[in-house]
Amino acid sequence: MHTSKSIVHIELSHPTELFIGGQWTPATGDKRLEIVSPHTESVFATVAEAKEQDMDAAVTAARKAFDVGPWPRLSHQERAAYLRRLSAALEPRLPALAQAWVDQTGALASIAPFVVAGGRHWFDFYADMADKFAWEETRALVDAPGVGLVVREPVGVYVAVAPWNNPFGIMTGKIAPALLAGCTVIMKPAPETPIEAYIIAEAAEEVGIPAGVINLVPAHRDASDHLVRNDGVDKVSFTGSVAAGARIASVCGSRIARCTLELGGKSAAVVLEDYDMGAAAQVLAQTITMSAGQVCATLSRAIVPRHRHDEFVEALDAAMRAIRVGDPRDPASQMGPLAMERQMARVRRYVEIGRSEGAKLVSGGDRPSHLPRGYYVEPTLFARVSADMTIAREEIFGPVIAVLPYDTEDEALQIANDSAFGLYGTVFTNDSKRAYRLARKIRTGTVSQNVFRFDSALPFGGFKQSGLGREGGREGLESCTELKAIMLGDAAPREVFP
Repeated sequence: MHTSKSIVHIELSHPTELFIGGQWTPATGDKRLEIVSPHTESVFATVAEAKEQDMDAAVTAARKAFDVGPWPRLSHQERAAYLRRLSAALEPRLPALAQAWVDQTGALASIAPFVVAGGRHWFDFYADMADKFAWEETRALVDAPGVGLVVREPVGVYVAVAPWNNPFGIMTGKIAPALLAGCTVIMKPAPETPIEAYIIAEAAEEVGIPAGVINLVPAHRDASDHLVRNDGVDKVSFTGSVAAGARIASVCGSRIARCTLELGGKSAAVVLEDYDMGAAAQVLAQTITMSAGQVCATLSRAIVPRHRHDEFVEALDAAMRAIRVGDPRDPASQMGPLAMERQMARVRRYVEIGRSEGAKLVSGGDRPSHLPRGYYVEPTLFARVSADMTIAREEIFGPVIAVLPYDTEDEALQIANDSAFGLYGTVFTNDSKRAYRLARKIRTGTVSQNVFRFDSALPFGGFKQSGLGREGGREGLESCTELKAIMLGDAAPREVFP
């Protein structure tokens, strides 16, 4: 499973099977998912495609493992030990995981090792939380003698639906807290990027995680919808498009199942007049070309003082033109291709919309002349964009940034908040107090000062159409649990459970 130019040979043990109930099982039917390289535009791997019957089998296995199996009845420390063993089993597989990301999505080989190492980190991060998390809290009762307990118990069978842009890190960020909480999980990777989930399943088998606790069913939309509609699923955690998230929310709502949704973004970078325009431009050029702009939180709207608009655009134009676009396996490349042909078509369509609505195309917008093959688009900069233009309102999911001018700080905040999304934002200023004041007024789930960054200790998620709930941090573990209140007649010692 590699191209002739692959750096690492990716060898899956059971690519034509699914992992259900602790066993590698042939998929129903003989259809396969074809994995296409965005650099060569050719199929380089195939894996099994799950159908509706396979989804039902996975739910049955996960349901049995949760209802009568040992996993939810282990102590949190015992489950944490499994997470550490899973992390250790993934360590020698990190080169293959990095190569899989490069081959499937066009991510840069130069940064892939660091990104997949961060994905592995989730298992250790949540294992460390086993002894720190408030699994049980004692409260004094108000209306009667006795003691009240508030306990957190696993939510149940947990479906993790990961997207194609960061298939390993997002999948592990979902399943690690779910496993620690005592849930049983079903991994449903994107059909374009299933290899990482196969590697996780192989590692789970190696370390002896009990049967049915981790299951793998890569599939297209119809079978995936069937999985979400299965009454045996207690919670769905989904990262992806607003349209798919709305569908999942409606299905879960119809049967009162739980869901966490991390959806789209149109994140704003508010540049204040005290900050160096060239420094801000460098950060934004690197941010919008990270993973070719295919990052849900990417800063795709730069909101700058009107009297410094041209100065900023000139600096950002120079920084974006300097980005080296090329083969993702070339260490000199700073941006690779878009992940799929449909993404390339989507980006180019938005470029035409921006031009037709009167935005100024400063640079980019076309295929790089030296790359006749592959799903490549130049880093693209639009200037003098107004907040009502399509390219300022809709998520493009590509290396396209729009610059919007403002006259006052209040106007900058109004522009930043004039969006259906609210996932991320950055304030560029040398004044931390001012950054804090603006951060409190920007309606978005995360705000940073002067940088684009994430931290596993903090919750991540969005306001408005950017989603429901949070992942990461303590809150990511809380979202995998249900609260239960217990009232006892006295405060006598209790048996520890589990």
